[in-house]
Amino acid sequence: MWLIVTLELLVNEKLIAGSWYSSNPKELDRQISRWLDAAGDRVGVARAIVSPHAGYSYCGDTAAHAFKQIVDRVFVLGPSHVVCLNGCAITTCSKYRTPIGDLHIDMEVNDELRATRQFDLMDRSDEEAEHSIEMQMPFIAKVMENNSNVTVIPVLVGSLTSPKQQAYGKIFANYLENPRNLFVISSDFCHWGNRFHFAPHNPNSGLPIYEQITQLDRDGMDAIETLNPQTFNDYLKRTQNTICGRNPITVLLQAAEHFRMMNNHTHEFRFLKYSQSNKVSGHSF
Repeated sequence: MWLIVTLELLVNEKLIAGSWYSSNPKELDRQISRWLDAAGDRVGVARAIVSPHAGYSYCGDTAAHAFKQIVDRVFVLGPSHVVCLNGCAITTCSKYRTPIGDLHIDMEVNDELRATRQFDLMDRSDEEAEHSIEMQMPFIAKVMENNSNVTVIPVLVGSLTSPKQQAYGKIFANYLENPRNLFVISSDFCHWGNRFHFAPHNPNSGLPIYEQITQLDRDGMDAIETLNPQTFNDYLKRTQNTICGRNPITVLLQAAEHFRMMNNHTHEFRFLKYSQSNKVSGHSF
């Protein structure tokens, strides 16, 4: 017998509110509303989005283009920055707190994932220190403020082998099939500079470094838009681009591939907006 353990009434506290984004509810509400309005109308009902997780001053307007798509129950897959994982982990909390409203964990789905024996439980302190998931929650809370029934399923994604990417993709394909569900994949793209041990550039290209970075990222986005996990993995192997959400993205691509095999139906993936937090033009980094 498999014993499913859920810890009730625990709240994930917002640790980076006030630094990465405003802790003032009214100010945060105004900021997100302004970004959402500027993003324009939805392009259609989405099953999955990729959203950045830098500070809102850097990426809030870009994230808004993705979050215009949100509809209902939300899976949030974020890469681990604070703990080494070779699999995926789910929350022990019953809700996530944001300055503009709490989001309730879908405990039924959480238990279903736990029952597969493929998911660890997040350590509480590690979970509260992880920004990749937290940065998505205020946008979800704002967009879904009129839907009291919305639930979230935070999933921390570690460094996965190809077989594990496939295994998790197969699990999530069952949820991707449901039009009530949305997947939010938390990922920034190129991290460039000495502190990231990644600073490729071609001085003979005639292009400033930030435009070379743009092309590098665009090639990655093109690979993702094929919805072929092998194409994206080949791109990563070839370029070594420092996309921190590479594993959550690949899990989504594997889920889409399993969905296609189950339903003989292929989704379309489109990037709506790309931006850089800083435009690198020289070598003083």
